[in-house]
Amino acid sequence: MKGCHLAAAAVLAIPVALGAMSADAKIVRLEILRTEPAFGGQGFGAVGPYERVVARAHGEVDPAGALNAAIQDLELAPRNAQGRVEYATDVEILKPVDMARGNGTLLFEVLNRGNKLGINAFNDGIPLGVPERNAAVDAGDGHLFAAGHTLVWFGWQADVLPGASRLTFSVPTARNPDGSPITGIVRTELTTAAPTRTLNLSSGWFTALTHGSHATASTANRTAFPDGFVPTLTVRAKEQEPRQPIASTEWAFGACPDGTTVTPSETQICLRAGFQPGRLYELIYRARDPKVLGLGFAAMRDLAEHLRGQRQDDAGTPNPVYRDGARTLVFGSSQSGRMIRSFIHLGFNQAEGGGRAFDGAFPHIGGGLMPLNVRFGQPGRAWGDQIDHLFPAYDFPFSYTRQHDPLTGRTQGVLDRCEASGTCPRMFHVATALEVWEGRQSLGLTDPLGQRDVPDPDGVRTFIMASTQHGAWVAPMPKQAPFGNCQQQPNPNPQRDTMRALLAAFTVWVRDDVAPPPSNVPRIADGSLVAPHQVRFPSIPANAYGGVTRPAVRALRVHNPLQVLDFGPGFRPAESSGVISIEPPRAGTASYGVLVPQVDADGNDLGGVRSVHLQVPIGTYTGWNLGRADRFEDGFCSLSGSFIPFAATRAERVATGDPRPSLEERYPSVEAYVAAVRRAADGLVAQRLLLRADADALIAKAGTEGVRAGP
Repeated sequence: MKGCHLAAAAVLAIPVALGAMSADAKIVRLEILRTEPAFGGQGFGAVGPYERVVARAHGEVDPAGALNAAIQDLELAPRNAQGRVEYATDVEILKPVDMARGNGTLLFEVLNRGNKLGINAFNDGIPLGVPERNAAVDAGDGHLFAAGHTLVWFGWQADVLPGASRLTFSVPTARNPDGSPITGIVRTELTTAAPTRTLNLSSGWFTALTHGSHATASTANRTAFPDGFVPTLTVRAKEQEPRQPIASTEWAFGACPDGTTVTPSETQICLRAGFQPGRLYELIYRARDPKVLGLGFAAMRDLAEHLRGQRQDDAGTPNPVYRDGARTLVFGSSQSGRMIRSFIHLGFNQAEGGGRAFDGAFPHIGGGLMPLNVRFGQPGRAWGDQIDHLFPAYDFPFSYTRQHDPLTGRTQGVLDRCEASGTCPRMFHVATALEVWEGRQSLGLTDPLGQRDVPDPDGVRTFIMASTQHGAWVAPMPKQAPFGNCQQQPNPNPQRDTMRALLAAFTVWVRDDVAPPPSNVPRIADGSLVAPHQVRFPSIPANAYGGVTRPAVRALRVHNPLQVLDFGPGFRPAESSGVISIEPPRAGTASYGVLVPQVDADGNDLGGVRSVHLQVPIGTYTGWNLGRADRFEDGFCSLSGSFIPFAATRAERVATGDPRPSLEERYPSVEAYVAAVRRAADGLVAQRLLLRADADALIAKAGTEGVRAGP
């Protein structure tokens, strides 16, 4: 697709006008709240020390502006004296004290439900939980900062609640033209980690306590609205099981800690018998007062344009990160990766002042799209087999390449709008094996029916990290069962080394026009991407570490299927936008061709980027895990991979009937193990999929620590 190639190649050639901003949208005021040393004044090589800037950006958009027309309900939002709609977003920046010593990039991270994840994705040695809460506390090994990146975080999700250092975003509420409240049907899926009688209406798997709720239009749950609608509550043990109605006399809109006395509430629900873990509760109700959530796209666009191209705001406040010729990169993991894809798909990378908002985009573990631009939207929801299965997260188009979809009749690609305007960023799309298994990532690699491979456009590279799980690696567990909500222990095959190498290659591609590595993904053509029933997974016996029993292998044949979902005539699936009126949605009878990775004799993925730990394994690493008996049994255990260690000795292997060679059979000496690690590491360095320094560290650890499962 030459259009995307030409647009991407022009990144280095398009000047950014410093004073010519469109009147349609802009950051009008950057309120600097404080500037302070970061990481205790620690220096990072030639880049030197960093500082932290905490700010609040105030923006406004013209509802009549062509580049804002896609924002749902923007025309129904209140306006200021200039006829503009206002928003405000929290901003945090980590920057070199001397910007001239940085690497010339502004690396924007799209927050995940208000939290910062990027430092932990690239910097080693940070305790889990720290970078998400306060990015100035612990730099770990300082990798991002020694490389000279300036990091920018901003609020974009208006339903995220303050607290725990989350960044928030303020937008107006839409109203009918006559000033009356807007109402609409909302379906919320409720889950709980512990028994309780009261939940917030937003208490989903990923949204409990951190997201605001769409208020009910009435706290009366037994009285029909004038159109006959009555709210309903149901429960089931698995997504695929029939919904069991809960009588309206057994629940209420409100709080009831003791199970008897109910305090009415527009944003809470009481179940007198109590909500139980391992159950899906589904409430369908009428809500009121939707926020204009789609303004998050405008804020992302306008802040990038301001920080890259404006020396100061309208009041004269200097831009703290201005550097002539800076390049803008955007990174985001999981939900945030879907935000990036949706941002590009809806045309928001076309900056108001001309050119691109972002020169490069790096969505990570974020297949599908995100329903931010929906009236009463719930952008904190996901796309699981058991969790959030029926929320709009996977509308066609799936791939960056323009394709025809025989199920909907549409012909689209994620890059259509930016190709038309010449504003496509260069892109690295990076995912794990779990996104292929649970997240339908194969649809981004093939035609919609899963019959043929589809190459990336010229300006896009895709990398699937073989046999990895969705999140960060988890150290192998001692012998125990169950493993949290799952049947197997989580997957310790790391992503960080691969991510560091990819970010380095991505940065020089966007900044210096240095050609990147080719895409590295499983393919239909070489047999590494297949239908679920074709996976040749070994029969691994159950053992003290969990193991995979034969019934579980049969359960593995399930996957996360996808049909076209009908949310009603007001929903625009081609843009994942609009107004939902049918809940639960009606599912079509035909399914898309979702495929999964083929495996080797050990059960490890064949295709994609195979890390050192996967090439020199001590067990089977998978991109799937299954729910335990009382937690959505044999459905996917949300976002978790599996690790099943090899037997230590041949005798142990034979005694248990394990078909996989033991550790002693694979690595008869430390020298043999080190040699295998060196071969794998050197091969990845040659492909630019591992940095030389990280390869040397892995080889050294192999010699001093012996057989290793993860970092």
